[in-house]
This record gives sequence, C-alpha cells and structure tokens, in this order.
Amino acid sequence: MDKLRVGIAGYGVVGKRRRTFIDLNPHLITVAVSDTMFSGDNVFPDGVAYFNNYEKLFKQQLDILFVSLPNYLAAKVTIAGLENNLHVFCEKPPGRDVKDIKDVIAVENAHPALRLKYGFNHRYHASVMEAKRIIDSGEYGEIINIRGVYGKSSIIPFDTGWRSERRYAGGGILLDQGIHMLDMVRYFAGDFDEISSFISNDYWHHDVEDNAYAIMRNGKGCVAMIHSTATQWQHKFRLEITLRDALLELTGILSGTKSYGEEKLKVIPRHDDSSVGSFHEITNSYLEDNSWRDEINEFADIILNDKSVENGNSTDALKVMEMVYRIYCADKKWKNAFNIRI
Repeated sequence: MDKLRVGIAGYGVVGKRRRTFIDLNPHLITVAVSDTMFSGDNVFPDGVAYFNNYEKLFKQQLDILFVSLPNYLAAKVTIAGLENNLHVFCEKPPGRDVKDIKDVIAVENAHPALRLKYGFNHRYHASVMEAKRIIDSGEYGEIINIRGVYGKSSIIPFDTGWRSERRYAGGGILLDQGIHMLDMVRYFAGDFDEISSFISNDYWHHDVEDNAYAIMRNGKGCVAMIHSTATQWQHKFRLEITLRDALLELTGILSGTKSYGEEKLKVIPRHDDSSVGSFHEITNSYLEDNSWRDEINEFADIILNDKSVENGNSTDALKVMEMVYRIYCADKKWKNAFNIRI
C-alpha cells in the first residue's frame, strides 16, 4: 500500500515536531509544508516541498492535512482541508470561540468519509492513561472531586504577537494551556452543569486573561476546581482526583520544555483506621513521552481502517470550547468588559 501523503500547514515548533512522528510512522510521509516564515517556495534537500502560503498545499497530491496554525486560522484552514477532501488533524484549540468549531462541524458533517481529529495531546501521556484506567475500573469507587493547577510564567510571545490579542487568539492562558486540563476533567468526570469563575488580566494587562479560577459541579455531585495561570513563576502541572477509596495525584507533565518536572502518578489508598490519613502510596514515574507518537499512530490507524475518532473528536472539541466560554461568561465583569458570548 502506498503511504498516505501528508501536508503540514504551520511549520513552527509544533509543526516540526509533528513531522518527526509523521515520518516515523510506516504508513505516513510528509510531502509538503507551509509557513509564512518562508520567503518563497522551494524544496528541502530531503525532497519535501515548502510554501509561504497554506493555500498552495491544496495544489499538491495530499491525503491528510495537519493544521498547526494560530487560533484565528485554525478553523478556516481545517474547513479548507475538509472541502479539499482531506483528512484533518488540527492542534488545540480548535479556533477562537465556539462558533469556529460549530462552523467546522457543519462542514465535517457534509463529508462523512473524512476523519477529523484534534490534538488534545495530554490524553496520550502515560500518567493520564493510567489514571483513566484506574477510574474506569471502579476499583476505588466514583470520583468525589478534582483539583487542578496548570501554569507557566507567560504565554510566549505574551508581550507581542497574536497570542496576547483577543481578536487573533480568542482568549489567553485558559484557552491556550488550561484547555488541556479542562479536557482531562471532562475525560475523567464527564460534563459539568454548574460553573462559577473569576477571570483576571491584572498582571500582564492584555485583553486576554492571565489567570482563570473556576469551580464546577456535575449532575453526580462531583466538584472540580481548576486554576489556569500565566503568573506561575515556576512552571507547574498538578491534578488531584479524589475517589471514594483513594487519591490520585498527577504531577509534572513531560513536555518539550522539560519545565514541568518529572511526570508522576501517585495512588494513595484511603486508610479506614487512621485519623491522619494514609501512610501508604504507590508512585509511578514516567521518563519517556510517547504521546506525540501514539497520537499520530492512532490517527493513521483510524484512517487506514476506517474507524471513528474516539479521542479528540469534534464533539470533544466543541464540549471543551463551550466549557472554556462558560467559564469566561460566569465572571460577569469579564463577560461584560469584552462582550463575550458563548
């Protein structure tokens, strides 16, 4: 069987990293990339064509389009890929707002033979997969509550460029990074009916948030609290999941920057007879990040074997974008200051 031919729209850090794992898959091959950083059109020494405009990719013979572009282009180029009869893999977030992803879904529904997947990469980290396995097994009972902090010291580039401007980005740290934590909260505990929040841009003073604090409750009574922040001077990832009979602690997340520390999952069973808590814990450490490889390999398998997208499908993208915007709108001052609507 011939390899599936891949084009990458957006050849920055993420686009280049995607290409590494695309080309490691025996069923995929990168044939063309695009980025505005290119002064013109040409061919790399390895034979891959490059263009300074993503529209030129559609003149190539492609099967799959990877979209690694800024938020304001993500939905537009995803739609263009589908309309050009290509399977599409798009990075998160799926766009600037809920309307963007609804527009994509309308086009997706008109092309049922094509597959669309979004890069909710954290689902493929080993600690997250093991936590999901434990939760789904029911061995420690149902989820009581979830607490999470995900933060870095800025949004790069936070002082200039599209990420710090609402008209291009749609939102700040919550939409940029916190969306991963919200996706994991949904992944573990389902949808949440009630949401309250405080949103702030008091430190960086841009028209996108640098801190978002949210508390949510679902129909089963599970409460989730998250803090998404761009004022975390030492980068942090921490997610605590309290089950009826155990506590799961996910700390650190393996990333390209290596700035979040070692990835670990602690399982701390509840101790019935101790007034000071459990004296026993099982710590799993993960030293290798295979999430990018596994995510791409899964997408290739979905296309080759005509499977449905189970993780990171357009419904997941819509639900988490609605979650982001419900958090924005739950803070009435923030909602009114920027005329935000779901």
